[in-house]
Amino acid sequence: MSFPVRRALPGATRTLATAASSAPVPAASTSSSASAPHRPRLDALRADNRSIDDFLSSSKPQQERVVFSKSKQPRLPSYLKTSVPTSASFNKIKQDLRGLNLHTVCEEARCPNIGQCWGGDKGDATATIMLMGDTCTRGCRFCAIKTSNKPPPLDVHEPENTAEAISRWGVGYIVMTSVDRDDIADGGAAHFAETIRKLKQKAPHILVEALTGDFLGMQSSVALVAQSGLDVYAHNMETVESRTPYVRDPRAKFRQSLDVLRMAKEAKPGLITKTSLMLGVGEEDEEVLETLKELRKVNVDVVTFGQYMRPTKRHMKVHSYVTPEKFAHWARVAEEMGFLYVASGPLVRSSFKANELLRSAAGKRLLKGLGRTEKGVEMVGENGERKVLEGVLAA
Repeated sequence: MSFPVRRALPGATRTLATAASSAPVPAASTSSSASAPHRPRLDALRADNRSIDDFLSSSKPQQERVVFSKSKQPRLPSYLKTSVPTSASFNKIKQDLRGLNLHTVCEEARCPNIGQCWGGDKGDATATIMLMGDTCTRGCRFCAIKTSNKPPPLDVHEPENTAEAISRWGVGYIVMTSVDRDDIADGGAAHFAETIRKLKQKAPHILVEALTGDFLGMQSSVALVAQSGLDVYAHNMETVESRTPYVRDPRAKFRQSLDVLRMAKEAKPGLITKTSLMLGVGEEDEEVLETLKELRKVNVDVVTFGQYMRPTKRHMKVHSYVTPEKFAHWARVAEEMGFLYVASGPLVRSSFKANELLRSAAGKRLLKGLGRTEKGVEMVGENGERKVLEGVLAA
């Protein structure tokens, strides 16, 4: 059986199911101008061995530009480096605080001195107890404490529980502070004052320092805390007037803080008032001197100077690291201006070893309300050691 043979017709072409383009693909050109796009910057980079900055440049001058280089942030000096606390005393105090359900600003604000303040005997330890929660309604650029416009409500049992816990802890000096609570009508002054009163009722021998906020400048709130039975009323100026808008929350005013210290003294004549200044945030020497003059006008008794240290990379950068010699200079200047007690050093904080400062010879005279016959000025050195200037003996 044979099959018929099919022959292709003349001129016919065989095609696939998917038709190919009828236009032929042009051959690659050997000319560089036809095969490669025109890239003048890349060509210039290859020809002149230019850097990446030539790519980023433009015809218009740029005012600010990211520089791909090492940070110009000043390096941390050796005298500001602290070791990780590991002493048995430190761990014991930390366990005590957790067992008593007490919260400290030492931990919340990541204070670099926590090992020194908690590292000694319990009777010599200084802890700053934080009241009214751990969330602040303000957002200062130097502070590591959590912030919120609507923090949790106050614990109505906190005054009683805190007073009971501190009285059982066995310390001789305690610093109480709090977050700012602008969401409360009196700024939390009544809560603060009640805690102090209850503590004094349970343990009248314990010396109490209250480090308060500005209560938005409300005189009634300041007076309520000042008359609660405390021994030292502290409110921190933090920095000079020109730097205040860049360092502190917009609601914190330089003059408002001065008024708080003045109102505290007026509410309870003879009350010890105290403040603290951070250095290294861009202040000028003349501004520091002017701030000290303003503090003397409102009869502030105690002033401390310390180096600002950046808590995290999200916070304000350090402008400069102030030398120990400069801190010694400000200690002498403040003493000559009439401050009854001065603590000045790179690692000094508002409550840094506060019990030592006020248990010195000058501090005892302050607390007893005696006349000022001798001056006490303490300088904290590079390794945390205490140095008394001009031959004044320390306790």
